[in-house]
Amino acid sequence: MVVRIGNTWEKIIEFENLLAAARLAQQGKRYRPNVLAFNAEREQNLIKLQDELIEQTYHPGQYRSFRITDPKPRLISAAPYRDRIVHHALCRIIVPAIERTFIFDSYANRTRFGTHRALKRFIHFARHNRYILQCDICQYFPSIDHEILKSTLHRKLKCPRTLALIDLIIDSSNPQDPVSNYYPGDDLLTPLQRRRGLPIGNLTSQFFSNVFLDGFDHFVKEKLKIQQYLRYVDDFALFSDDKEILQQARQDIEAYLTTLRLKIHPVKSQLFATVHGANFVGYRVLPDRIVKFCKKYMQMTANNC
Repeated sequence: MVVRIGNTWEKIIEFENLLAAARLAQQGKRYRPNVLAFNAEREQNLIKLQDELIEQTYHPGQYRSFRITDPKPRLISAAPYRDRIVHHALCRIIVPAIERTFIFDSYANRTRFGTHRALKRFIHFARHNRYILQCDICQYFPSIDHEILKSTLHRKLKCPRTLALIDLIIDSSNPQDPVSNYYPGDDLLTPLQRRRGLPIGNLTSQFFSNVFLDGFDHFVKEKLKIQQYLRYVDDFALFSDDKEILQQARQDIEAYLTTLRLKIHPVKSQLFATVHGANFVGYRVLPDRIVKFCKKYMQMTANNC
């Protein structure tokens, strides 16, 4: 039986927690005009933000969006500074409690579970198994279904006001790139009617993306009995000496991900012999050497290592 986590709201809205959250939110952005303006009267602004949270009058502001093309085209959304303070205040309290339910081999956006640790684990698995099933989830962040995400978080937390704040943050997500996948039971309009997508750039989005796939991680480890498995955001890999086990696992994985309204990439998801080498977090892992070929993951997760 899953024990839901309670007694979080009072900790979230404590002034000391909001102050610590503000210090985290300003890292690397301290001299930006909006941060300087807020910090000019930081104590008063934090008290006002605290009052809004207590009185449930807090409303997130508008995102500032821009596109990047490296390593691939994607929409990045930046929340206003005071909203980032709320995100940090929330995550400082709920992340340590919820992360205890994660499997060991869930990496990225976790303290001490960053790129280097994931790579070392991947190398160990690759060099002790003959086969690898390596998969990538299509358009992961734009595809995250709001109702499924809320339901998942409601099963982990029981504090009503904390859950109301989480729902508010999810509901305030700005429109993401379109995803038009259909799933069993959908009618013609279902993909348009269901809200989906989290803003890449939010601290909460990074954490929620891990929560969203936590049940999937446990499914692979506990139901499929694949012990040598790891996931780095939306990239995951299963290892075995038995090719047929991985072939069956792929079918089971595709069926499970359908319940989350997700699909694996038909081209990037492959089953092959580890002797041929595999790409992971910017490295080419070969039987006798490791070759660095991409800075993408190093830039994204340097603070998580």
